[in-house]
Amino acid sequence: MPKPPFHDTPALLAQVAALPWRRRPDGSVEICLVTTRETRRWTIPKGWPMKGEKNRDAARIEAEQEAGVSGRPAKKPIGRFSYFKRRTERFDLVRVEVYALEVTRLLADWPEKTEREVRWMTPTDAAVAVEEPELATLLAAFAPA
Repeated sequence: MPKPPFHDTPALLAQVAALPWRRRPDGSVEICLVTTRETRRWTIPKGWPMKGEKNRDAARIEAEQEAGVSGRPAKKPIGRFSYFKRRTERFDLVRVEVYALEVTRLLADWPEKTEREVRWMTPTDAAVAVEEPELATLLAAFAPA
């Protein structure tokens, strides 16, 4: 008997993400958000762990590829959030480990430049822009040391 296309319990998958941030001349903090490629929702750069890379470095690489920003990732995650990833036949539950990334360089060109919108926002505005409640909480509370 064939398996149904939707299953009762979604698979739990793991991703890594960067929370790119910078300090403005007035001392305030801005966070870089990107849109997802398919649904155009606001989020932070994220992707799958990379073989041979520490999770924090994989998060930095995702920020370079998706948002055109580079910098120093924090050694430890600042938090986690969950979301449902839309697949062709189902939704999978994804748990995302987030690393703060102090942006030190804006790239002139990057792989997904034409596929995503990139925008700098205050932590409060970023929290309002995203749909995932756990990510919104993380963004609203973000204050670099």
